[in-house]
Amino acid sequence: MCFTCYQGVMETSTTQNGSSSIMWFFRDKGFDDKSISEMFKKCKRLENVNRESASENWAYLASIGIQERKLPSVVSKCPKILTLALHEKLVPTVECLTTLGTKPREVASAIAKFPHILSHSVEEKLCPLLAFFEALGVPQKQLGKMILLNPRLISYSIETKLKDIVDFLADLGLARDGMIGRVLVKNPFIMGYSVDKRLRPTAEFLKSFGLTEQGIQTVAIHFPEVLCRDVDKILRPNFDFLKRSGFEDGQIAALVTGYPPILIKSIHNSLEPRIKFLVEVMGRRIDEVTDYPDFFRHGLKKKVERRHKLLKQTTTDCSLSEMLDCNQKKFLLKFGLA
Repeated sequence: MCFTCYQGVMETSTTQNGSSSIMWFFRDKGFDDKSISEMFKKCKRLENVNRESASENWAYLASIGIQERKLPSVVSKCPKILTLALHEKLVPTVECLTTLGTKPREVASAIAKFPHILSHSVEEKLCPLLAFFEALGVPQKQLGKMILLNPRLISYSIETKLKDIVDFLADLGLARDGMIGRVLVKNPFIMGYSVDKRLRPTAEFLKSFGLTEQGIQTVAIHFPEVLCRDVDKILRPNFDFLKRSGFEDGQIAALVTGYPPILIKSIHNSLEPRIKFLVEVMGRRIDEVTDYPDFFRHGLKKKVERRHKLLKQTTTDCSLSEMLDCNQKKFLLKFGLA
């Protein structure tokens, strides 16, 4: 139905009900005709909402900490919010979500990211979801943090979506000692990815150049975001760069096991400058980093370059780990630079 038709419907409804048209509410809030039309398409129930109740819901959302400038975006994403009964649905849902948070603005931030969270049933969706994660070993104090960090979780089906992720992680050998729960806490966004289209192809790619089962488990537990990245767009280009730099497959497997983000770091801004400094300025062999993959973790200018300059004042030879794997005070004492 076109916007003009909606306008006619709303004006007729206004006349019949004696209430202010919801359209004028939207216009007062700065929505253009196209946006209003799209919201009516998303939510037919808007036709039965009057201006007063919409204003009350809008004001309530502002009162819980959602910035006024973000409210149009929130309502555009989920216009159903304006149709929810304020005291029977909206307030109780927000109060329930508030019990999950530890910081004042967490709930407002979660709603702004995924406003549809307010339209889901606490009893039918949230409670079973919390029980599902708790059974996987997610600590109780982390349950709320997960939901509020990735509020879209509440929209996923436990049976057809989340259990697939859990089964995939179990197949990686993570089915013991609450390891799956640790992965989910570390990166709740992993549950939004397709097992067949993203997670499994990534795991297969890691195996293809020699990562062991234990190595893949290390990636999943400590840096699950690596499993979420696209093989062809991110992981393979980084792998190919490391090969061009002189590393063999086995060495790359050791690097990834020791420091998984090496496969998702920027080549131009992170990997290339560090390797160039290692070889051309420090005069070290490239294979030294396979014994200390954390070399890629340290800040190049703030730590590596500064310590290299200080060591040039001495005649001491040291490994990369001896040079970098300590705080500044211990480094100065270790090499007599204090």
